[in-house]
Amino acid sequence: MAFVVLLVVAVAVVVLVVRATAAAGGALRPPRPAQRPRPPRDSRPMAPDDDPEFLRELGRRVRRDDGSPA
Repeated sequence: MAFVVLLVVAVAVVVLVVRATAAAGGALRPPRPAQRPRPPRDSRPMAPDDDPEFLRELGRRVRRDDGSPA
């Protein structure tokens, strides 16, 4: 029986603490800091097949008779 009373008292204390915190305008967790803006991305190609220099080199390799790399 004492365990049940202790459990009820513990639940009541938790509920009262949560309500008091909410009434005071506080939050249970501190607010997250503002995120810094991301730097702008480079305008470079994202994949090799988007790179004009890579495509030129690939064209040179395809046109070669022996197929060896440049």
